[in-house]
Order: sequence, then C-alpha cells, then structure tokens
Amino acid sequence: THGYQVLDARWLHLHGIARAIEAIKSRVGEHRCYLTFDIDFIDPAFAPGTGTPVVGGFDTHTALELIRGLAGVNIIGADIVEVSPPFDHAEITALAGASIAQEILCLMASKE
Repeated sequence: THGYQVLDARWLHLHGIARAIEAIKSRVGEHRCYLTFDIDFIDPAFAPGTGTPVVGGFDTHTALELIRGLAGVNIIGADIVEVSPPFDHAEITALAGASIAQEILCLMASKE
C-alpha cells in the first residue's frame, strides 16, 4: 500500500461529517498536511460549474462544516480544484469555491 486512506462519498453519507473530521484528525495528527478541495465534492445542484459534475454529492453547508471542522490541523498549503467558469451558472460555483478558500485561509491563519 501507499499509505492512503480513502473515505468516499458513500462512507461520508453513511457515517457523517463528525466521523469524517475525527478520522482526518486522527490520521493527520500533528503532521503538516496539504489540503486540496475538489469542488466535485459539492453536488452539481449547488456547484454546477465543474468539468466533471457528480450527482449524489453534498451541499455547500456540509462542505463548509467539513472544512471548519479541521480547526487545529497543521495545514501548510491548500488548493481548490475543478472550478470551471464556463459551466458556472450564475457564478454559484465560484462563490462556493471562494467561501471554501476563505475558510481554509482562516484555518491556516488561526493556527498561529
């Protein structure tokens, strides 16, 4: 194995955000980590502006709660991927991405 643990959407729907946050924090511990957020996590009903929309995802509130729950994790860098403005109706995907980016920046700033 390569040391990766994948908690997919089915796992998250079954176990919930609180368990996911616990699992992430347990896995990462005190180690430095890089956070990448794929906008496809959010259902296309809430974030249609992506090149590979995946139905059965989560709403924006859930995404923000997951990110906020990572308070205390030693995040040293981050990115948000898959936002595609040509597919973004009414710029709601860009707004979701910007809100997630703001939350991640707040996490990074609050650790100091």
